[in-house]
Amino acid sequence: MLPKKYRLTGKKDFEKVFKFGQGRHAKILGIKFAKNNLGNSRFGFIVSKKVSPKAVVRNKIKRQAREIIQSNLSDIKNGLDVVIVCHPGITEKNYQEIEKEILGIAGEINLLN
Repeated sequence: MLPKKYRLTGKKDFEKVFKFGQGRHAKILGIKFAKNNLGNSRFGFIVSKKVSPKAVVRNKIKRQAREIIQSNLSDIKNGLDVVIVCHPGITEKNYQEIEKEILGIAGEINLLN
């Protein structure tokens, strides 16, 4: 599980990222990010009912995305608030394809060290 200091928890944090942040979207997911004044980066995950009406499926996708972030935490720049928004096509992808997509987009927008 992603430690609490690396999580976006409040509605205001998400709104700040969407209002002031930059981002990039691909077919199965999008990443939006904004600077924060903290020594570490924080992450939030959005998987809507458009992805799947089943909570089990949505939660599995969130768990996979959290695990990908946690395993690559040392490679991600500090001082950012990052929101990962999943799109409906993600349910057909496996863990490796989701990981490749997240890290690919993160590399494109210079989130990685």
